[in-house]
This record gives sequence, C-alpha cells and structure tokens, in this order.
Amino acid sequence: MELNGYHSGDAATAASDDDEAAGPKQQPRPSREETASSGRAEGAVSEGSSAAERRSSSSSAARQRLDSLKRGRPPFPWFGMDIGGTLVKLVYFEPKDITAEEEQEEVENLRSIRRYLTSHTAYGAAGIRDVHLELCDLSMCGRTGSLHFIRFPTHDLPAFLQMGRDKHFSSLHTTLCATGGGAYKFEEDFRLMADLQLHKLDELECLIHGVLYIDSVVPSECYYYENPADPEHCEQRPFPLENPYPLLLVNIGSGVSILAVYSKDNYKRVTGTSLGGGTFLGLCCLLTGCNMFEEALEMASRGDGTRVDKLVRDIYGGDYERFGLPGWAVASSFGNMMCKEKRESISKEDLARATLVTITNNIGSITRMCAVNENIQRVVFVGNFLRVNTLSMKLLAYALDYWSKGQLKALFLRHEGYFGAVGALLELLNPS
Repeated sequence: MELNGYHSGDAATAASDDDEAAGPKQQPRPSREETASSGRAEGAVSEGSSAAERRSSSSSAARQRLDSLKRGRPPFPWFGMDIGGTLVKLVYFEPKDITAEEEQEEVENLRSIRRYLTSHTAYGAAGIRDVHLELCDLSMCGRTGSLHFIRFPTHDLPAFLQMGRDKHFSSLHTTLCATGGGAYKFEEDFRLMADLQLHKLDELECLIHGVLYIDSVVPSECYYYENPADPEHCEQRPFPLENPYPLLLVNIGSGVSILAVYSKDNYKRVTGTSLGGGTFLGLCCLLTGCNMFEEALEMASRGDGTRVDKLVRDIYGGDYERFGLPGWAVASSFGNMMCKEKRESISKEDLARATLVTITNNIGSITRMCAVNENIQRVVFVGNFLRVNTLSMKLLAYALDYWSKGQLKALFLRHEGYFGAVGALLELLNPS
C-alpha cells in the first residue's frame, strides 16, 4: 500500500514573488569570500525554509486538532481497525461537508490520504475496498460523509505501517483505535514502524456495538433466507432487528465465538470453536492446492460433498426413523475416504465442498445447542467466513430451521466482518 508523495513549494513561490515586486537592483561584484559566504547562507536559508514548511504543516495539524477537540470530536482522519488472525478490517469516514475554510487549512498529508483511499478500489495485490458496502450521506459526530470498508490480509500489515510512516500519519494522529488480537500482537510494530500508539479495545464489545450501530442506520442490514433448501424458490427477505434482545451472536472468523447478548452492555461469551474460516481455508489449501478464500469457495460450489462424507443412508440404507435422522444427513464427515476406491474417484472440488460442509455443520450444531441452553430463538451470524459464501449461509439457515423444528431462525448481516472495526471507530468518536 502506497501513497503518492507531495512537497509544497508555497514558501519558495512567495519569496520569488517578493523579489519580483521589489524590482532589479544593481549590486557590487562580490568577492570570493562573499560568494562562499553567500553559498553557505543560501544553504542555510533552504534548510530553514524546509524546516519552516514542516513547522507550518505541523502547526496547522495541531490547530485542527485543537479546533476539533473544542467541538467535542477528534481531528480527521477518522479510522477504526480490527486486526484479525487472517484479515485486517479498516473503516474510514470520509467527510463530505468540508467547508472552504477547512479545505484551505487542510494539511497535504490529510488530503493525500483521503484522495488515495477514496480513489482506489484495490490497494496492492490483495487490499480491497468493498464499494458495495459503502454508506453514503451518513451523519457521525455532527459531520456528514461516507463510510468506507477496506480489508487486506494480516500478513500485509507491515506494508500498511510503512505507508503510514512514509506519509507521516502520526503528524495527524498519535493514537489509533484498534481491536482484535492483532491490536495486542502488533502493538510494538505500530509504535516502532509508524510512530503510532494503539488504543486497544475489547473485540467482543466492539463487535456488539458495531452490529447495533450499523443495524440502526441501515434499514435493510439484517435478512434471512426463505426456502433455503429449494434453489428455485430460495429468496432473501429483510428482517427488522427491532427489540433484538436477547440474541445469540455467532462471529465466524478464523475461529468462532458465540455470544449471548441481553442488552447493549449485558452480554457473555457462551463458547466457541477453533474450527472456523481459517480451518476451512487451511484444509482446502492442503487438500486442493488452492491459495485464496474465493478460489476455495469456487471449487466448493462445483463439488459434491456426498462423495466424500458417509451419510446416514450409507449406514442404514435409508432413514434412521426411530430418532428422526433422514438418510441425507451426514453421519461421518470424510467417512468415505477410508475406502481406497472412493478416494481415487473424487475430485478436488468434492474435497472443497466436503470441507465447507464439515466446518459449517459443526458451527451450526454448536450454535443450536447454545441457543437451547440459553433459551434464545434469534441467532445472528456475522464474520468474514460468510463473505460471498451463500453456500454456508443457506446451509446454516436450513439446518437451524430443520433441527429446531422451526423454532430457530438464522439471521445474517450485509456488512459481515466489519462490525469490530465499526465499534473501534465509534469508540474514537466517543466524547468521553
């Protein structure tokens, strides 16, 4: 990730204009000593001019920080970060109501960052701005603008820090609000590489606050699948998340955390599982040779997991009627791979599909047990594992409805994995 550099020449231009206004003057021919002294003086003036420009820029940034604090809000730029085990999620608020006075006083570093982030949809090889998720005409902390959603692999974080260092981000902010495990793991890197302090925030608290905020400003944020097992009649339907409590919040990232939420500030982590999105991608990389999440999902969409898994009908020849187990239910994930002939007959796509079904079924099973134990009927799934992953969403929707006999409804949110970063941004804007 890189920003284009810029050096202001205003001071030099102003000096030139003053010389022209004064008009030409004849001067005595300088001696060699005077020439050498003049050269040294010019060098000193040049260095002094650069230092003056830096001081002017720093002074302008400091003045903007002071003005913002007087208005009860932080200075721009406004960021929130969620540094996960696989992805870094970044939300950026772009002000659209900048006054002429603000634009005149805006330092070039700030203008350059805004221009770079909003004029690109891709950053380097793997950084992406999810344009379809952008929220326009959003009012935050008394300002109106757009909220942008950006993600990049966690292993690319050093490049992000180098960009911040090159563009003197610390002259605009000295502290960055961040959540996720990476806020702790990479805290020293932020300080040494970018001269930034991290204000570390609890990721579950940020997640909940982010979910509730986005749902309050986006009327169509929450939805469910109607007829998820019927390809011809399956449809997304909006679900108003009014009076949401209590709800079970299932966050599927590299691993999985399941929260019981009783109010904005009353919640608990019920349990979790290490088998999450990171497990799916890791196993697919081993079994199929793929490298990217989207590639793994594409392979899974073309595969047949029943060729890999052992089903109830493979054991009973049909349904297990006494306990209501249908023949199509998976009895043993990857159970058919004990047979050499079947191992030789499957494709990489079949393996990817079976891996996706295995991870998703496990999450659904644990979620259902938690919902029963906590006596909660409303289940909300979030996290980047669900990004462009309609296979898992429909499987979760059907499984929860089927096994609960219609008592549980699986709900999904359009901004999927960004809620932790939104929660971090909200903390930045918190007047306290």
